[in-house]
Amino acid sequence: MRSYTSLRALALLGAGMAFLPTAAFAQDEATAEEELQPENVIIVTAQGRQQALADVPVAISAINSETLINSGANDIRQLNQVAPSLLVSSTGSEANGSARIRGIGTVGDNPGLESSVPVFIDGVYRSRSGIGLNELGEIDRVEVQRGPQGTLGGRNSSAGLISIFSKKPEFTFGGTAEATYGNYDFFRLGGSITGPLAENLAARVDGIYVKRDGFYTDAANNTDINDRDRVFVRGQLLFEPTDALSIRLIADYTYRDEKCCAATYIDPAINPAIGNLNNPSTPLTPLQTNGNNIINVLRDLGQNIGAFSQGYSRAVSVTPGRSYAGITKDYGFSGQIDYDLGWGTLTSITAYREYRSGQAGDVDYGTVDILYRAESDQAYRQFHTFTQEVRLQGEAFDGKLDWLVGGFFANEKLTVRDNLRFGNQYGRFAACRIVSGGGLAPFYSPTGQGCLNATGRGVIASGAATGGSATLGAALLGGIDRLDTLNNLGSTIDQYKQDGTNWAVFTHNIIDITDRLSLTVGLRYTKDQKDFSALFGNDNTVCTAQQAALVPFLPTLGATAGGLIGLACQGNSTAELNGVSINDDRNEDEWTGTGILSWKATDDLLVYASYARGYKAGGFNLDRSALKSPTLPFGGQAGAQALVANLQFDPELVDSYELGLKYATGPFSLSMAAFRSDFSNFQLNTFNGTVFLVQNVNGCKGDLVGGPSADTDTSAATGACAAGDVSYGVRTQGIEIETQINPTADLNIAGGVTYARTRYVDDLVGNSAGAPLDPALRKLPGDNLSNAPEWVATGSITWTPEIGSSGLTGLFYFDGRYTEGFNTGSDLFPQKQQESFALFNARIGIRGPDLKWSLEFWGQNIFDKDYAQVAFNTPFQAGASTAPFVDPAFPGGRQIFSHFLAEPRVYGVTARFNF
Repeated sequence: MRSYTSLRALALLGAGMAFLPTAAFAQDEATAEEELQPENVIIVTAQGRQQALADVPVAISAINSETLINSGANDIRQLNQVAPSLLVSSTGSEANGSARIRGIGTVGDNPGLESSVPVFIDGVYRSRSGIGLNELGEIDRVEVQRGPQGTLGGRNSSAGLISIFSKKPEFTFGGTAEATYGNYDFFRLGGSITGPLAENLAARVDGIYVKRDGFYTDAANNTDINDRDRVFVRGQLLFEPTDALSIRLIADYTYRDEKCCAATYIDPAINPAIGNLNNPSTPLTPLQTNGNNIINVLRDLGQNIGAFSQGYSRAVSVTPGRSYAGITKDYGFSGQIDYDLGWGTLTSITAYREYRSGQAGDVDYGTVDILYRAESDQAYRQFHTFTQEVRLQGEAFDGKLDWLVGGFFANEKLTVRDNLRFGNQYGRFAACRIVSGGGLAPFYSPTGQGCLNATGRGVIASGAATGGSATLGAALLGGIDRLDTLNNLGSTIDQYKQDGTNWAVFTHNIIDITDRLSLTVGLRYTKDQKDFSALFGNDNTVCTAQQAALVPFLPTLGATAGGLIGLACQGNSTAELNGVSINDDRNEDEWTGTGILSWKATDDLLVYASYARGYKAGGFNLDRSALKSPTLPFGGQAGAQALVANLQFDPELVDSYELGLKYATGPFSLSMAAFRSDFSNFQLNTFNGTVFLVQNVNGCKGDLVGGPSADTDTSAATGACAAGDVSYGVRTQGIEIETQINPTADLNIAGGVTYARTRYVDDLVGNSAGAPLDPALRKLPGDNLSNAPEWVATGSITWTPEIGSSGLTGLFYFDGRYTEGFNTGSDLFPQKQQESFALFNARIGIRGPDLKWSLEFWGQNIFDKDYAQVAFNTPFQAGASTAPFVDPAFPGGRQIFSHFLAEPRVYGVTARFNF
């Protein structure tokens, strides 16, 4: 049951802000003052046609340019403040930031997964939603569509989409200029100019330069992290030779030279579920009942112990000499042709884009040098994407049928190159980890050979520690010593290539049964093909030596030998794969569609019911660690190729149902939607502290075989399911309300509330054949999804009063978002819980006559609320315990956790000029 505090906070926010937001105004080229007029109509293109928002039987949040400016939205992350069903976050790389709608989205930084909530900019599909974290320039509007999409064009989506529309060139000369300065030494310069080049030809150029210090401090390297240093430019031509023909050409370029993304350790003061971290000043002899051997090892190898209790301090622990530096380039061009044929309108959108992002990192997120990606132009992710969309739309039967047919083609060439390597202290860390974590703990010596003291080495060599067998003792000692030498080895270059082709045909038709009753029918056929190959390079010969020496002793040394091999071969980091290549391909096709029955009960009230079938393509996990357990050799080229199917995951499917109403009259509008969506083969990406897992998640209608009821059993097993009993594994259901009121011409109050219960079913299995889940996901059954708060409320107030008769106007803007607590980790470990929080933005200013100039003071997160975007298992930092490792909610858990913090309070002043 939700706490009284949570409900009270929700009620206060709702009452104080009016009732639920997403401020949206007319989308024609009106002035800001005209947009505030209550008689204006909100125009959207969500159904491939220009329609009044109140007449569209689809759940949409529409945000206009003024709201984006007032909220400080320079990329899609800030849309969170004005769209309650949307959550956008970024983690270890902004290249794969994630957007979620109604609690559903693509999790993690693996570029092999397509977006559940894709981003379209001026009708052009962007390969991954994180690309929308770039600067956007001058924006006309943003439409956030909720639920499966696909029968109107573009790439299909399973949860919704974000459509961004930039401002077009105009045939009247004009321009804008903007200068901003804020804390963290924030500079932002922007400008645009538009006007005619000829009678039928207009142009527009937008440009932005941003520079800001990072909000993490890296004292070891005397720098800051999560900074901003980016340039954006976009040029457009609009050619209208006749009233029937319009051609719009767009080219843009973004360059970013930034350091991203640091993380801090979660400490018990933030989340008591992390457990007892031990008194780290106490020597580890032997392993303490309530201790964590990893804390002690990290301390002894140089980690500042205060890092484990730093709370939301932004002084991060980074290995000296390591860096988070990264370069991102994003550029492309598109051409849109709209041609009125008389009997119909032809629209063609052709686009080509390139995106390349390289990112170094100290990816153990601590001072001890365990794991890193070096600064290198050889490690990056790169997309080359060509898309072509054609739509033909018209009317028939005296306007009773509004029909649309079209086709879509996309070719995406994806290259991922990685150079993840063990650090200079990994060997000592790994040796100390295994010595300190069990029966050898009395011999622990962080400065001794193999992390052992002299007594321990003698005891092991004599066989006293291995049941009297000197042979086993020698094998054990040799394994520890080899492990101790594993430094600065690993991947030289791993290269993944994926060539994907996606084409579809679709139709979307609105049939007017009567003057007030309409039926919408849409259908789409999609064909998706992916060709995959990978080439591995690695210089970790310690792993292969460890395998050769210890595999024969697995039956007798058991987990000890397995641990020694596993620590040397983490993530399948083995020279046995040096020069080895693998390849695979997959083909799939799917029918999807939608049906909507809508009734215009009165001129002001629309009621509708809908069903939609959605789809997101399957693919490949672009992480070789998913191939196999490291305790056994690959078997060279043939062995690796035989395991390549383990990298595949299946397409995600959804059945979605919605009931809604929209009411709009004069200065007041209200929309409500009740929804339910069931997802089969839900694609989940999670990091278990060692490797990235991509797993399909399904439910079981019958009894699980060989597994417990997940509601009561805390063991790792989840059980299997008969293939005929496999069903959906994820359900999201709830209600959304959005409203807006203009009591006077200079006052707008908007708000929104979303309740979304997004949860896994009680009995889960891993794929459509009914195989068990990976044990790392044992917390999922019956629980809410990660980053899926049940309650979200947003609100905004905009007041632009006249100041006497001078022509001057004021600006008072305030928005807020309340988010109920949710778990930020895809494995749902309780240490990753984020408590409820509220964020507020504000802007106050004065504006000149006809908005020719303005001076504004603004702040985002004005109350400096600390919260985490995502928490995760700190790599390789799971400790030993006196009990078997179980869920950290129970005694015995020894995993250390870190989290990516959200931005702190930022504030500044902005001057704008329009001419």
